[in-house]
Amino acid sequence: MKIIIFGPPGSGKGTQSKMLMKKYNIPIISTGEILRKEMSRNNQLGILIKNTIQKGKLIDDNIITKLVIKIIKTKYINKFILDGFPRTKQQIEYIQKKNIFIKYIIELVLSKKIIYERILGRRIHVNSGRTYHIKYHPPKISNQDDITNEKLTTRIDDNIEAINQRLIEYKKIHHIIYKFFQHDIENKNIKYIQINAALPIKEIFSKIEEFLYRN
Repeated sequence: MKIIIFGPPGSGKGTQSKMLMKKYNIPIISTGEILRKEMSRNNQLGILIKNTIQKGKLIDDNIITKLVIKIIKTKYINKFILDGFPRTKQQIEYIQKKNIFIKYIIELVLSKKIIYERILGRRIHVNSGRTYHIKYHPPKISNQDDITNEKLTTRIDDNIEAINQRLIEYKKIHHIIYKFFQHDIENKNIKYIQINAALPIKEIFSKIEEFLYRN
């Protein structure tokens, strides 16, 4: 089961991917997690990635593709969920050259208004990765992690300027992904679904489950 899950920033790709992983034992290959791990190394590559993300721009194709392919080839060749990848035609072509073929594409759709609300209200506990939201999932004590009481922070790209840039980039990504896979989607070689990401989390997951079960 090889799945691409994509959608605009704040649409809940990570949440749904984790739910799929837990229920179906499908490993997640998240470019966000990969890049955060690289940034934490604080080496030349990590600093380059950090500076690029802070500007709301995409990481160079060669860098991210090599990181992703390395993980697929060494660990998860038979089943995986791609979260945040591929983003360009070159990335798609490269994974196909490596004989990695996608079976399912899940697109989460969300309005710009809700995107801003979700992202700007997001807070994280850096050490554990626990995520909160000032409106939808607030911590017990304002701006403190529920378990450690350590201060919460925002992701470096959770700001208006970066969000606007990410939305511009996402429109390009959406066009590239759908156009590239359109023939396979229309001929049912790849199963594709759009889901309203403003729905409750469990309802979105139910729709994904139904989609996978039918196909």
